[in-house]
Amino acid sequence: MTEQIGNVKLDYGKYPGEDLYCDGSVEDELLRIVQEKTAGEYGAVIEEKKSWPVLYHLSPLRENIVEWIPMTKKDKVLEVGSGCGAITGVLARKAGSVTCVDLSRKRSLINAHRHKECSNVTIHVGNFKDVEPDLPVDFDYICLIGVFEYGQGYMGGERPYADFLERLKRHLAPGGRILIAIENQYGLKYFAGCMEDHLGQYFTGIEGYPEGGVARTFSRQGLERIFQECGVQEYSFYYPYPDYKFMTTLYSDGYLPGKGELSNNLRNFDRDRMLLFDEKRAFDGIVQDGLFPVFSNSYLAVLGPGFPQEFVKYSNDRAPQYQIKTVISRDQAGEVFVCKYPMAFQAKAHIRGMASSCGRLKERYRGGGLLISPCELVEDGEDVYARFPFERGIPLSERMDECLDRQDMEGAKYLFNQYVEKIGYHEEADVADFDSVFSNILVDGDVWTLIDYEWTFPRSIATKELAFRAFHCYLLEDGHRGRMELSWVLDRLGITEQEAEDYRLKEREFQQSVTGRRLSMGEIWVKAVRGEVLHPLEWIPGYLRKRWMRRVQIYEDTGKGYTEEASRFLEDSYRSREDVEFEISLDGEVNRVRVDPAMEPCLCQVLEFSLNGAPVPLLQKKCAAINGRRLRARDGHLSFLFSTQDPWFDIDLSALEPKGERTLTVRLKIAQLPLDAAEELSGALRKPARGFGEDAGWR
Repeated sequence: MTEQIGNVKLDYGKYPGEDLYCDGSVEDELLRIVQEKTAGEYGAVIEEKKSWPVLYHLSPLRENIVEWIPMTKKDKVLEVGSGCGAITGVLARKAGSVTCVDLSRKRSLINAHRHKECSNVTIHVGNFKDVEPDLPVDFDYICLIGVFEYGQGYMGGERPYADFLERLKRHLAPGGRILIAIENQYGLKYFAGCMEDHLGQYFTGIEGYPEGGVARTFSRQGLERIFQECGVQEYSFYYPYPDYKFMTTLYSDGYLPGKGELSNNLRNFDRDRMLLFDEKRAFDGIVQDGLFPVFSNSYLAVLGPGFPQEFVKYSNDRAPQYQIKTVISRDQAGEVFVCKYPMAFQAKAHIRGMASSCGRLKERYRGGGLLISPCELVEDGEDVYARFPFERGIPLSERMDECLDRQDMEGAKYLFNQYVEKIGYHEEADVADFDSVFSNILVDGDVWTLIDYEWTFPRSIATKELAFRAFHCYLLEDGHRGRMELSWVLDRLGITEQEAEDYRLKEREFQQSVTGRRLSMGEIWVKAVRGEVLHPLEWIPGYLRKRWMRRVQIYEDTGKGYTEEASRFLEDSYRSREDVEFEISLDGEVNRVRVDPAMEPCLCQVLEFSLNGAPVPLLQKKCAAINGRRLRARDGHLSFLFSTQDPWFDIDLSALEPKGERTLTVRLKIAQLPLDAAEELSGALRKPARGFGEDAGWR
């Protein structure tokens, strides 16, 4: 009933004997990887495999959602739905003991093998409802990371989500917390064109899951109703961005995003998505109107006492020596401060370097109008971090955006000139902050403060290079900022096009050195594991044009010739992209009828062209004229190539029986062609259709 893998114990006492859900062969692949590779090698495996499941289950960024939580070795943790162990490792490193519950034996084996060195992990394999009665009742943390939405499957019944929480509450120690990470039913990405994460359908969550399904996400208010139904009075909401799966930034009600911050929105690793609007610009308006808690893509709800941390930003997709975490916290006295922590042992030197950089930058810019946010290095045994005051002001990037939004180009240029003057003070000094970008400078009236100088180098760097990089990064974050023309910036800085290209190359090399030649998450999306981004707004004009092209136009001649005014369109004649089918009645006074099967070049196969059920002899010159070239018949059906944007069949009814009122029935197969392709094909054919002439059948 138990199995030992390394130091990890698996308990099969409640295992039903088979895995009731499975992702197939990918789980076998994951098991092989964790058996053969170390965690430090997962990055290379992710880049090699270019696979969403491999990225999803093995990326170290999955841990970010709980890494910031101040657990201690005195804490006991219950992880429900532990799966392949994406967060089990960080829980084991932080807490005293971790008890996992998961329905899948295969996934639990993956979890056990990847964390086999952890002596504080036990995995119960089985349905939570069966395992739950045997669990202790003194957990300090219960984690539901991507699990609460499956409450119906865990519990069943009429109120599965409330029942789920009520059962979990029984197992909390006094002062304990339940952590719920879940997608927001009304997350902005779903309005913008992302498929719902669990069902893989567009807008199904927004529409309230009309077709049901195995999972259900909620709005913030929806979650709050469930909490209140369970008697939960104390809870806090946090907002993982871009979402909880690969969180890089965590906001809270105490620290919400500012305008311009939310530019990292294209992260459709798992499937294709539409892009119906610019999410960054939509977020800008949402942020300004205080609606971000409504439209955040994901939530992390903490049931129980809150935390002093109000903001967390991770930079852990870098090389180990540069992996850091930035945290904004509020102490009991209400003071807000910023701390930067190393995420790896190798990054401690990087943190220590910030304190020395602070002193050197202060010396350089003393008297120059650019203040340097003070840095205090804190060392407590083996722990080290850098502490900064929380500075007030508006990021220079946002100030420039405000100018561009109101088309105040002179104002934007004035700010840029101010930036160049301040950042270039004592250019000859042997210290420079390479990352003195606009978002790292706060403007509060006449006070400009540099708040982040992580990438300070002990050498002089030309002001024009620093300013070009700052503007280059500013443009990369938002294409709409291109209204401030690069050519003006180059002229202002005295930079040639070749120098600009050299600086761009230098920037790419710098980014590669920061990531240790590994791909960042942004690069993984671009180069490895990305779904297609579909742009319907770019297609709509072409679609409407194509739709307009796929119409049948009818002309009738009663002795006065054909006229556009007297013509009509048969809107429903295209039964599909290729199939044309219609039936029309012709008055006895109509002596000629012209059928235009499309509004563009095409291949046309005639399945039926009849009057009162009798075939129209399309190849008899006295009866019909066609401005296309006849192709070899297939299956007894005539086919024609039309290399014109105005194809037509012109039928002389006076040469056909019967007379009087008649019914014309037409069935065609149409394949639209580009004009140049149709003309080239036409030139290769020799035999014109009978009755064809330059203006045959036209009066």
